[in-house]
Amino acid sequence: MPKESIFSHTQERFSEAMFLRFGKGRQHAAKLYSDWFRKGHVRDIAQWAEPQAMPLVEGMIEATDFSLPEMSHKREEGGTVKFLLKFLDGLESESVLIPMEAGTTICISSQVGCKMGCAFCETGKMGLIRHLTCEEIVAQIFWARFILGREVRNIVFMGMGEPFDNYEAVMRAVAVLTCSGGLGFGPSRITISTSGKVDAILRMTKEADPALNLAVSVNAPTDEIRNRIMPVNRQWNMAELKSAMLEYCAHPRREILVEYVLLKGINDSLLSADLLAEYLRGLKVKVNLIPYNPQTRDRFAPPEMETREEFLKRMREHGYQTLLRGTKGQQIMAACGQLGNVGVRREFIAARASSLR
Repeated sequence: MPKESIFSHTQERFSEAMFLRFGKGRQHAAKLYSDWFRKGHVRDIAQWAEPQAMPLVEGMIEATDFSLPEMSHKREEGGTVKFLLKFLDGLESESVLIPMEAGTTICISSQVGCKMGCAFCETGKMGLIRHLTCEEIVAQIFWARFILGREVRNIVFMGMGEPFDNYEAVMRAVAVLTCSGGLGFGPSRITISTSGKVDAILRMTKEADPALNLAVSVNAPTDEIRNRIMPVNRQWNMAELKSAMLEYCAHPRREILVEYVLLKGINDSLLSADLLAEYLRGLKVKVNLIPYNPQTRDRFAPPEMETREEFLKRMREHGYQTLLRGTKGQQIMAACGQLGNVGVRREFIAARASSLR
């Protein structure tokens, strides 16, 4: 029988899988699971497993896949750390550890590449290469906590990929991350960011724990501008997006983090701020303004500081809780919109073509 990847299971599911394999041992499997996700190892089984149960527990360890992807690259700038994990097929994900006042936030990836094609995003230039599995998503947090030794407080699905384009694996990973017998993150410590996939927002509204956070990249005050920079708007326009956000916000515990990338001369005017404020009317939101970060082939530029602060001030005058995000990790290509390597897609296509010859 194939081994069970511990990274793809909640404690309950892992215990049941071990019971089905061995015909007993749910409690021992649960303890094994807790040891792995709370200590980062399973070296202490002799301290809690009675002697007669040792063969069973050792059999469970043998039947479990604890393997992790290797780290292929790590760079640091001012406390911000970007690390790349290489998977068995040679492809890599990028994750970023960001020091914040309240603790470390990890920005994780859900795909290699992305098909959404947002014009201001480096990952979007790659196209979608493949989805990450649940275990590949969870491994990013395990690496950060137990190998890099960072006390991660918050998790944001804002790395490579559109999380809702990989909905099943992402939600399964959320279940593993929030499992009380394992990593034990509260749902309120996890944020899923979307470019505006309305169907998935509606699905999350119905299915997800209300404490799980949603971020939506709006990035424009009108359909005309959003169509130019976000192809997803041609499938679900801003009216449809707002309707989905209103349904999401109908729950008393829910509000949305609105992400807005400031692009010089495109969406950064005071008129844009006024139109954005009107668009968001009736929604429970916080607004996060993100100055554009330089990329490999720049079509855009960030607005001057005075323009950013005027936009911030205008949004606050309209009554919105609004923050202007500081830039962290820009020099190591770890800031918002900078993750990804366009050359990876060319290499992937070339390798696939070669294998078919």
